[in-house]
Amino acid sequence: MDEFSRPRRVRLLGGEVDLIGPPDVLRHADRTVKAGGRTVIANHNFHSLFLLRRRAAGLPEFFAAADLIQIDSTPMIAWGRLLGLPLQRRMRSTYLDWREDFWRLANARSWRVFYLGGAPGVAETACQRLAERWPNVDLGWRDGYFDAAPQSADNRRVLAQIAAFDPDVLLVGMGMPRQEAWVTENREAIRRGAIFTVGAAFDYEAGAQKTPPRWTGKLGLEWLARLIAEPGRLAERYLIEPWSLIGPALEDLGAALGRSR
Repeated sequence: MDEFSRPRRVRLLGGEVDLIGPPDVLRHADRTVKAGGRTVIANHNFHSLFLLRRRAAGLPEFFAAADLIQIDSTPMIAWGRLLGLPLQRRMRSTYLDWREDFWRLANARSWRVFYLGGAPGVAETACQRLAERWPNVDLGWRDGYFDAAPQSADNRRVLAQIAAFDPDVLLVGMGMPRQEAWVTENREAIRRGAIFTVGAAFDYEAGAQKTPPRWTGKLGLEWLARLIAEPGRLAERYLIEPWSLIGPALEDLGAALGRSR
C-alpha cells in the first residue's frame, strides 16, 4: 500500500485489523490494479485468531505483511465497539459480503481473475457459472490439489500458469492456514494484482456448499448456520476454539481501561 494512505489499524483479540468496510476493500483493489501494483488483502475471524495464537505455519508472517486486514466477524466488531473502538457494523467484510459488488466491478473493468483452490472440477464449474453472469471478466483457475512446497515441480507449474494468465486479481481459496502460507511463500513471484485469501469462495459459486443466508452474518449468527449445516467439521471451530481467546480478551479490557484513564 505504498502509494495509498493506510487506514487505521487496531489490535483486537490478539490480532490486528483495519477500520475498513467492503467499499474500502474494493476501492483499494481497484486502485492497485489501475496502478499496476501488487497488494495482499487478508481477513481475521475467531478461527484465524485461534491459529495465530498457535503460530500456525506462515500465519504470523502473512498477517504482518498484509496490506489490508478485513474483519470477518460480527462478534469481533461487537466486542470492539464494547471496548470503545471506532468500529461499525458495516465494517464486516469477507467474500460473501462483497461478492456481488466485486464481480460487478470486475465486469465493468474487464478484469482478469484467477482462482486457485478447491477440489478438481469445483473452480471450473464456478467459473462457468460466473462467466454467464459476468461476460466481461476473463476467468482462469487451478484446483488446490497440488504439492504446495515452494520448490516443488507442482508449485512451479502453478506459478507459471498464474504468470501466463497475468491476473488483475488472484483469489486463493485453499483453506486456512494453507492459503496464507502459500501467499507468504509465493507473493514475490506474483508480478502484480490484488491477492485475496477467500477460503471456500468458489465452493459457494459452484454450488458445492450452500451459502448461509446473508441476514445471519448481519446478526452475528452465520457461524450457527454453518455449524448446523456441517456439525462434524465445524463443531470444534465454533464451540471450542473461541475459548482460547479469553486471554487476549482480558488484554483488550486492560488496554481499554488504560485508554479511559
